[in-house]
Amino acid sequence: MTGTFERHIRLEGAFNVRDLGGYALPGGGATRWRSVLRADGLQGLTEGDVGTLLEAGLATVVDLRSDLELQRHPSVFAGHRAVEYRHIPLFDSLAPVDTLLSSQPSFSLAERYVSAVEICGPALAKVAAAIAEADAGVVLFNCTAGKDRTGIVAAMLLGLAGVADDDIVQDYALTASTAAVLMDSLRKAARSRGLSETAASILLSSEARTMQAFLAHVSDRHGGFASYLSRAGVSDPHLDRLVDRLVARAHVTF
Repeated sequence: MTGTFERHIRLEGAFNVRDLGGYALPGGGATRWRSVLRADGLQGLTEGDVGTLLEAGLATVVDLRSDLELQRHPSVFAGHRAVEYRHIPLFDSLAPVDTLLSSQPSFSLAERYVSAVEICGPALAKVAAAIAEADAGVVLFNCTAGKDRTGIVAAMLLGLAGVADDDIVQDYALTASTAAVLMDSLRKAARSRGLSETAASILLSSEARTMQAFLAHVSDRHGGFASYLSRAGVSDPHLDRLVDRLVARAHVTF
């Protein structure tokens, strides 16, 4: 994870904006910096924050939040003249608080991730296509906390690129340190809406074992992310372009 760039992009109005670059690849090298970013909600970005992202090369935003989340907190990039904005809702049952108020204290976050990958093949295929088809420049995908829906897509991209499971797990777990302030705010909101302390803690955690269980399921049930996405309808050229987003290869043309 060494290099010229910092993984965590520090902004005033968002807490969990991170680069997927710098992860070791089999055979040497590492994933490309400032090519793909993962993030939490972008509705609070300041003009300075927007400028920072534009200077980093931001060209496309893929918003994974639900319609209700967008109604409450529209993205600052919706309608932006310099950034292509795509809204592709992904698994509302991972939206913080709203759909989890009836959850039992014993619910498993890993089981929700597994449920997402089993139910949301068409939506994940749309997300994959949007990232693959994006113009030159940085692609950023986000949800509300930048942990669950975003974590699934990040794992998918890193897995396609060949990043080791241990590094994918580490990337997922970083939310606990980079977004502690955001998690505390969401925890208070969850408690005020009636979610138990136990359920709120599970919902807002980013424990390594959760991602480990999810990756094991994708491998055991689907043979990996490439096979999963292929069966979901993602073409081989699109899969190649997804890899090219993260892996520098001589034939990259976009």
